Amino acid sequence: MSLCAVMITIITVFAILAGAYKRRLAFLERKLEITVGATAEKAAQYAAQNSTLENRVRVLERIITDGGSGHDIALQIEALRGEDAGDGDRVKVTKQ
Repeated sequence: MSLCAVMITIITVFAILAGAYKRRLAFLERKLEITVGATAEKAAQYAAQNSTLENRVRVLERIITDGGSGHDIALQIEALRGEDAGDGDRVKVTKQ
């Protein structure tokens, strides 16, 4: 009789511990999914920012290589500063 009680107690404790472990694994999996989503979003933001910066560098390289006086270059760079950051894909450069 006592052997049955011990076996039932061991099985009950094992079932409780297995349930707790299963819930912990589910929690860690959900946490990982949230982390992956946040990381993907940050990567997309960095890619967009990188693209904008590359476009600005291309425009600055074009301004410098096109030549012109120092005053013209300064005016063109100031014109770039005044433009909206959302228009990073298309930047117009006018020669004066």
